Amino acid sequence: MEAWGTTPKQLLPLLLLLLLAGPPAVRPAPPTCYSRMLSLSREITGDFQSLQAMEPLEPCVRYLPRLYLDIHNYCVLAKLRDFVASPQCWRVAPVDTLKDKVRKLYTIMNSFCRRDLVFLSDDCSALEYPVPAVTVLPGRQG
Repeated sequence: MEAWGTTPKQLLPLLLLLLLAGPPAVRPAPPTCYSRMLSLSREITGDFQSLQAMEPLEPCVRYLPRLYLDIHNYCVLAKLRDFVASPQCWRVAPVDTLKDKVRKLYTIMNSFCRRDLVFLSDDCSALEYPVPAVTVLPGRQG
């Protein structure tokens, strides 16, 4: 080490400083097409459920097509098209915002991420109602 012009006593403070600084900051990986589709579909489903739960309920909302999305179901593309084309609720701000998100998801799925998408089913009726979440208590087998 003395060949580099530093002694072990001089290296100790440098090593200690590096240890105290912690690991280098890691940049998170950018979202993939798949993760973007998945997160946007969950966001849209949540927004739709919130829209239905709003008080007072906008009368036109009850006539909108149901919007429970599963990006692995081939019927989701038709579901997205139907929702955007729905004539109900024109000029209702929350619905317009939701339709913009739906349009964005359709574009991502049909154009940008087409190769990343794998459809596991084509059960259109499965998109009519949400799948209930199943909770398993700790220590119990479902």
